[in-house]
Formats: sequence, structure tokens, C-alpha cells
Amino acid sequence: MGGMAVVWVILGILAVVLLGQAIFIVRQYERGVVATFGRYKYTAEPGLRVIFPFVQTLTRVDMRETVMDVAPQEVITEDNAVVTVDAVVYFEVTDPFRRSYNVTDFRLAAMKLAQTNLRNVVGDLELDETLTSRETINAQLRAILDDATDKWGVRVTRVELQRIDPPRDITEAMSRQMKAERDKRAAILGAEGVRQSQILEAEGQRQAAILEAEGKAQAIKNVAEAEKFREVTVAQGEAQAIETVFGAIHNGRPTHDLLAVKYLETLQRMANGKATKIFLPMEATAVLAGIAAIGDAFEEGRQAAGEPGAPAPS
Repeated sequence: MGGMAVVWVILGILAVVLLGQAIFIVRQYERGVVATFGRYKYTAEPGLRVIFPFVQTLTRVDMRETVMDVAPQEVITEDNAVVTVDAVVYFEVTDPFRRSYNVTDFRLAAMKLAQTNLRNVVGDLELDETLTSRETINAQLRAILDDATDKWGVRVTRVELQRIDPPRDITEAMSRQMKAERDKRAAILGAEGVRQSQILEAEGQRQAAILEAEGKAQAIKNVAEAEKFREVTVAQGEAQAIETVFGAIHNGRPTHDLLAVKYLETLQRMANGKATKIFLPMEATAVLAGIAAIGDAFEEGRQAAGEPGAPAPS
């Protein structure tokens, strides 16, 4: 009985080992490469898979996108500047068969391939182009790696440069250049501000001068129109006064009044500015009365015309 128990125990252990070698669980993101006596048989889909132990083998292949960090390395640019470049590569398996049988260590092979081609791409560019052409470098490196890894059943999805570090002296020179460029822009902006301020001030002064000149011109025009109106009014008043005088003379005795005026002119010549007293005959009183009537008529004409300076009617 003791020997039979040992046999059953050994058989149980062998059964467990055989089941462990025969049953596999392939996850959703994996594929199983099945080989019979070392020869590729088929690719197993996700799920529970059973193979013949010791006759067949199943190798799981991860189909998810994977990131690989490329070790930093020093690269010499076309203008002999040494820069330190660090990159990462994203890839995914497209063919589990070629991924298992066409390359032994894919990660090591891909890293060495990325480092070599990174030196080639950056070495064809100058330092300024290297610092400003990250997208171009990424695209070129991705195309090269994708073409090279296609036979390995792997597709390179993208390549990203993490950092590009130039030497310290070049970094300091770039910092000084950037500071000088910023100072230049600040000076240009300041000068442009002063220029705009002066232009606006000159424009304001010009507008003020134009408005002042227009105001003076309008004032002169208003004064001229007022003077013209006054002259017209005075002329109208004088015309009305003359017409009134003429009517008074015509309605009176024009011949006698004319003789009176002539008589006064003769008296003025007789006095010649030296006589202090002049005796008039009695007949001259009538003449003077006629002249006074003419003066009253003339004043009435001025008042009717509204001429300035004319006394108000009593």
C-alpha cells in the first residue's frame, strides 16, 4: 500500500506539470506564437489555449504600443557644435511571427538603430537648425526607423526629442543674444511710443490752430456783415432824410430857401474868420427860419431810418 501511494503521488505531480505545459491563457492585448518541434505552426488568438506539452511551445507577444527611451548621446552638428540629444521611441507590434523569429532582442536592436540614425540626422544640420527643427528631426527619424523595423514586424508610431542641450558657452552666448534682442525690441517699442505721442500732439495742435483760425475768420465775417448792415441802414436813413428834406423844400419855397443858403455862404466869406459880430437885416429872419425847418426835417429823416447817434424824438 505504501508503494502504490507513492506512485499515485508521482502521477499526480506529472499530471499537474503536463497541464501547466499544455494550458495557456492568452490575454486580450497578447497573441500566442505556437511552434511544433520548433517550427512555426500558427498564431493563437486571446483566450484559453491548449497545446501538446513537450511537443509544442507557445510564446506570448505583447501587441500594445510601447515606449522605449533612447539613452542620451553627444552629437556633432554640421557646424562642429557638440550637443547632447535625448529621445524616446514609440512602437507597436504588427506581426507576432516576424517579431519572434526575425530579431533576437528587439529593444536593444531598436535602441542602437535609433542612436545611429539620430547622429546621422542631427549631423546634417547646423546648431540653429537643430534647436528650431525638432518636428523635422522627429519626422525624419521616425521614417527611417519605421522602414528599418518593418521586417521585424514592428511599426514605429512616433519619435520625440526630449531635449537638445548645447555646450555651456554656446548657451551663455545664446542668452546674451536673446537679452540683446529683447533690449532692442524694448528700445524700438519705446521709440515708436514717443513717435506716436509726438504725432498725436502735433495733430492736436494742428486741429487747434485750424479751429482757432476758423473762429477768427467767422468773427471777421460776422463783423464785416454787421458793418455792412450798419452802412446799408445808414445809407437808407440818409436817403430817407434827403428825401424828407427834398420834400420839405419842394413843398415850401425852394427859390427863397436857396437864396437863403447862398446868403449865408456870402456872410461866411465876408466874415473870413476874423469878424466877431455880424448884423443881419430883418429880412434874413425869414431865411433863417426856413433853414431851421430844413434842419428839423433832416433830423426827422434820420430818426425814421434808425441811424445811430440820432436824438430820440421828443
